[in-house]
Amino acid sequence: MPSRPGPRARLAPAALALVVGLVVVATPSRPVAAGSTPAEPRQRASLVDRIERIGIVDEVTEVPRLAPAGGRFFRIWFRLPVDHDRPQGRTFRLRAALVHRGTERPMVVATSGYGLYQWRYPYLGEVTRIVQGNQLDLEHRFFKPSRPARPDWDRQLTIEQSAADQHRIITAMKAVYGRRWLSTGASKGGMTMTYLRRFHPDDVAGTVAYVAPNDVVDGEDVYDDFQAAVGGADLAGCRADLVQVQRRILGDRAWFRDRLRSRVEGDGFHLRLVDSFDHALEVVVVELYFAFWQYQEAAEACTSVPSASATRRQVFDWVDGVLPWTFVTDEGLRPYVPYYFQAGTQLGSPLPYEDRIADLLRHPGYDVPAAFVPDGLKPMAFDSSVMADIDAWVREEGSRMLFVYGELDPWSAETFSCGESGADRQCLVRWVPDGNHGADLFALPAAARRAAVARVREWAGLSTDRQAVLAAERRAAPAESRVRAPGPRTAVPGP
Repeated sequence: MPSRPGPRARLAPAALALVVGLVVVATPSRPVAAGSTPAEPRQRASLVDRIERIGIVDEVTEVPRLAPAGGRFFRIWFRLPVDHDRPQGRTFRLRAALVHRGTERPMVVATSGYGLYQWRYPYLGEVTRIVQGNQLDLEHRFFKPSRPARPDWDRQLTIEQSAADQHRIITAMKAVYGRRWLSTGASKGGMTMTYLRRFHPDDVAGTVAYVAPNDVVDGEDVYDDFQAAVGGADLAGCRADLVQVQRRILGDRAWFRDRLRSRVEGDGFHLRLVDSFDHALEVVVVELYFAFWQYQEAAEACTSVPSASATRRQVFDWVDGVLPWTFVTDEGLRPYVPYYFQAGTQLGSPLPYEDRIADLLRHPGYDVPAAFVPDGLKPMAFDSSVMADIDAWVREEGSRMLFVYGELDPWSAETFSCGESGADRQCLVRWVPDGNHGADLFALPAAARRAAVARVREWAGLSTDRQAVLAAERRAAPAESRVRAPGPRTAVPGP
């Protein structure tokens, strides 16, 4: 199943109403006389005007109420070709969110690889905090509303078309932001930014890709092997406890299936993509094991796995806290159909890990991307050469790239490798001990973290002296007020 690239925590609820007058729509500004000092309103209009004049910008709106401290926040719509191989053909609009902190500062371009969560919940990512830069977050094509009318999925939803979107935007926005650019993303976002570097290696000065899967060995059992031994001997008991829960649910199938039906129907949700409650139950059970290691902090979470004496209700509720049962509904899956399509045509995905519950399954092998796309997109033809090309490029040519992985994250079964000459090209892979799919630079051991921060600042053209690096480390520390965007509720490289 797909992974969940990108930020991973729940977001705070949105405000129920907008305050009149707090949204500033872009309008042209009058020129400022040479040598004069414009007032703040005119300075603001000047920036908006410069962005508006970029040829591919369709609309700019400033939203002061969402601006982070010390910055300004803009919503931008770009106008891009539906098919970059036919640049004079049809166009579509793609959303972006800009946090502006000064044109004299570096720019960090980011993506979740999915929808644009920052449209409503802007936050400054770790790389942005390290370099004190601006941040431009881009929606991935085909995630609504950034989807062309009458789309041709096979031709238009490819990693090369997506990279061309990002390339055109970066090239155009450099007219306003002329300092060094960096790129970043987590999970599918990290994958997406790696693909950008493959096709347009000089667009940015460096890339930090968090927990980015590299499913180049599609069809082999590397994910199974990883999950069978995750955590080593120290966590063997935890693995056994998780399997015990899976087997209990499948052994009491009727009760849990009926409970799932009541939950789905009670919430007013629908089940059409996954076409039966029996299929849905098995998807949740298979995904449960993967999702536990992907998102839980194992040292603490292993102690909370239900024992054999737990009630059925306690087991149901515990599962819901690890992997919400309703992720298998249309409402949970449809926003991520573009991901599942990509996984089934180019990205690849893990085969379902069923070894220890195979005797209890009625639908073995069902939990694959094809189960989660509408019939109109089937059959999906997988092209194994695409990821092989990306993998070879990173190993042999990728430069100024930093990959960060969590030791216990199942998506780390297949990672990017920088090859034997990686160090010479400043291509690096770092591991967070006991880390999961939320691994980041701050979670690295102190020496590795400090070296990574210094490297990122070097790519941004900033000071790497000890005091500057220590200050950047402090800025990179997680803050209670910082939120991360949610990802799909399945084994997808999640945000």
